[in-house]
Amino acid sequence: MKVIFAIALKACASNIILYHNHPSGETDPSDADVKLTKRLLEVGELLDIKILDHLIVSNDRYFSFRDEGLI
Repeated sequence: MKVIFAIALKACASNIILYHNHPSGETDPSDADVKLTKRLLEVGELLDIKILDHLIVSNDRYFSFRDEGLI
C-alpha cells in the first residue's frame, strides 16, 4: 500500500486505477482482495487520490470492482 501511494503522490496523481492478476487465472475477488480494496479506498480518500477502479485480469476476462458496485 505504501508503494502504491508513494508512486501516485510522486506522480501528483489525482486518480488511479489498480489492477492485478491471480496466478490461477480466476478473476473472482478473494476476501483479501475485497478487504484490501476497501482499505485502499480509505487511504486514498485521506490523501485525496480517488481510486477509479480495481481490476483483476486474466488472459480472457476481468473483474471490475467498479462494475460490480464495490467501489
